[in-house]
Amino acid sequence: MSEAPAAPRTASADAPRAAGIDLLLRPPRPRAGWRLLPARVGAMCAVELQKLRHDRTELYTRAVQPALWLLIFGQTFTRIRAIPTGGIPYIDYMAPGIIAQSAMFIAIFYGIQIIWERDAGVLNKLLVTPTPRSALITGKAFAAGVKSVIQAVVVVIIAALLGVALTWNPLKLLAVAAIVILGSAFFSCLSMTIAGIVLSRDRLMGIGQAITMPLFFGSNALYPVSVMPGWLQTVSKVNPLSYEVDALRGLLIGVHAHVALDFGVLLVAAALGITAASSLLGRLAR
Repeated sequence: MSEAPAAPRTASADAPRAAGIDLLLRPPRPRAGWRLLPARVGAMCAVELQKLRHDRTELYTRAVQPALWLLIFGQTFTRIRAIPTGGIPYIDYMAPGIIAQSAMFIAIFYGIQIIWERDAGVLNKLLVTPTPRSALITGKAFAAGVKSVIQAVVVVIIAALLGVALTWNPLKLLAVAAIVILGSAFFSCLSMTIAGIVLSRDRLMGIGQAITMPLFFGSNALYPVSVMPGWLQTVSKVNPLSYEVDALRGLLIGVHAHVALDFGVLLVAAALGITAASSLLGRLAR
């Protein structure tokens, strides 16, 4: 008798996620573990982004707030002309700040997710894998960055529909994505660091709500630093969001900015954030 034909292979929808988890669980090769670090970070990032693929409502709901800022606040203050912007329409001046704000709002509550993973027992399983804690945190931080880039694309589209004069230079847009990722990486690590200190979703939610608006209004997102009182100018100089907004404004609408300095500050801030969050990750599992 002839053999029955083999059943056709079907690709599982969760294959990428399973492959990512398998890489996280794989023990490092002797003397070559450091070479696997970028792959492990990428795998962790892919696992995080799988959650977004199964639930896209977060993207739609988070687009409402920046749309309202641009439609109501931006267009109203463009007519009033009460804030000096150097001859630039106020809505153009504000658009990069709203991009940074919407990205920060995604990242600043990222610690809630890691507390949920602790409560569900997922975090303990990740911590016993050979993957370094810094790779776990970096993967989560850059997943927050990718989500923020998607959000930034939505805001850019809304701004373009409202007539904001944005650049469409591909190299500048790639730089914009890099800036958004670095800024979101820092704020997500800040959130995970706070999570490692307070150990509670309710406390983290309260702290997150308490610091988001001061970070936003204490930056140059809505008005130039020159019109701030002296004490607020000092706050703005140590606020990473100010450097993110400055870089986005320079890249997107051509306002004079110190993009190289902004990029360097955000890179250092993200590295320090990853270090701090990694050092406190084990405390969450106790």
